[in-house]
Amino acid sequence: MVRQTWRRAAAAVAGLLTLALVACSEEAPDAKDLSGNRAGAMADFGVGDQFTATEPVSFSILYNNHTFYPLKNDWLLWSELTRRTNVKLEPVAVPLSDYEQKRSLLIGAGDAPLIIPKTYHPQENAFVSSGAILPVSDYLDLMPHFKEKIEKWGLQPEIDTLRQSDGKFYLLPGVHEKPWHDYSLAMRTDILDQLGLAVPKTWDELYTVLKAMKAKYPDVYPFSDRWGKPTPGGALLNILGASYGTQAGWNYQHATWLPAEKKFVYTGASEQYKQMLQYLNKLVAEKLMDPESFTQADDAARQKLANGRSFVISANAQTLVNELRPDLAKTQPKAKLVKIPLPVGPAGEINPASRLENGVMISKKARDSKHFVAMMQFIDWLYYSDAGQEFARWGVEGTTYTRDATGRRTLAPDVNVLGLNPTGTKHLQKEFGFYNGVFAYGGRLDLVQSFFSPEELEFQKVMNGRTPIAVAPPYPLTDEEREQASLWETPLKDHVTQNSLKFILGQRPFTEWDAYVGELRAKNADRYMELVDKAHERFEKENG
Repeated sequence: MVRQTWRRAAAAVAGLLTLALVACSEEAPDAKDLSGNRAGAMADFGVGDQFTATEPVSFSILYNNHTFYPLKNDWLLWSELTRRTNVKLEPVAVPLSDYEQKRSLLIGAGDAPLIIPKTYHPQENAFVSSGAILPVSDYLDLMPHFKEKIEKWGLQPEIDTLRQSDGKFYLLPGVHEKPWHDYSLAMRTDILDQLGLAVPKTWDELYTVLKAMKAKYPDVYPFSDRWGKPTPGGALLNILGASYGTQAGWNYQHATWLPAEKKFVYTGASEQYKQMLQYLNKLVAEKLMDPESFTQADDAARQKLANGRSFVISANAQTLVNELRPDLAKTQPKAKLVKIPLPVGPAGEINPASRLENGVMISKKARDSKHFVAMMQFIDWLYYSDAGQEFARWGVEGTTYTRDATGRRTLAPDVNVLGLNPTGTKHLQKEFGFYNGVFAYGGRLDLVQSFFSPEELEFQKVMNGRTPIAVAPPYPLTDEEREQASLWETPLKDHVTQNSLKFILGQRPFTEWDAYVGELRAKNADRYMELVDKAHERFEKENG
């Protein structure tokens, strides 16, 4: 079932530019004329309907092969999906570590599967001008469940942020009823108890806690972090940046919207970004944070925590249960590690999570398939219907889970995931393929939280009690503007990344901040923002 076509794609990458130019010159098919593309499609497919193709069909799909649950051809996921929908998926498996690179190679070489999931906005922008992916907004009438959730949950402002200069969008995002924020800090609360301290509620309180830990354990860096590669401090800067009203780390974007001032600023040159770096510099300078946090391998960070050489680390719900707590249990069985609510910063008590998640691109080749309508109906059912989302998460009732009279789901006695059923001998992800990151995301709040432990539900209760982060207005660039912007983005981001690390580690003093901002201007930061402002004003004018 698994095809390794990316090797052939790598050989063809030299022809990427030519292919892109050819694609640009081709005239797009009439989006409304689908008379020749309805083989296998249901004649009347609406909200609440089970999609079942009227004839056996198969669709290729790019598969992000996760190291924690490597793909298996005999997963119940595959066979049950075919039984319910009459669709056979053909995964093109690529390693998790190389997913983005291999995806680009496959698309550039014309070898991309029809369905391309696990794409985070704005990654799709790179493939729009070449015509390699479909403007999925042209085909929303084929997707009743997606349309219903956009309307029912008031998601139009978020969807508008995906639009390109032609007014269309090219990514089908995962959609949430409520924001779901997962990443925060995990902290040794047994150490807090020992010191008579409460869980810190703000980043300033975290500083105080780290100072107390350092005073008690002078040979320890209280905070030694993970996820420092490939983006230095990617996870930490992401959550800390949001707390400071900016975008950093994994979430770095060149333009940040300031709601109070109603304007965009260049992120890496903003006062908010500077204050975030100053906070981290203080932690490093006072030896409260391990300077290796921003570049070390995950295993090194985990080992330091397990060996008592640190007490704080970035985490999400899965890594807390699957990795960090088991690490500690082997070396310090009495240790207590808790994921604390995201500390509050200058931006106030906000929930930084978007209601949109990674999504699906559709290869242009799919539009020519006689099964195109069936494919869009299938995607709509699997990714956006309540039944499809439940199936992707929980699997098959009576086999992987049971349901009581109130509708509450419980893992089958022999099935475990996230440590919810420790006596279970079969793992929902590893042995069955469900709760799989390629398929399971988005949905109603009760479904999203259905695997959450009581501890995680408390965390989410705190986060959902906070103000959702403001949705930035769109600024879709034209093809010409995007081509120009793309020439500036890489050198700008590289300079921000390199100098952010220098400022944090004290290798560059903040007395040189103005000089650094001048360096960004020399790399066209101001001209970049002129493009953003122009595109924003154009969108506002055209859309009222």
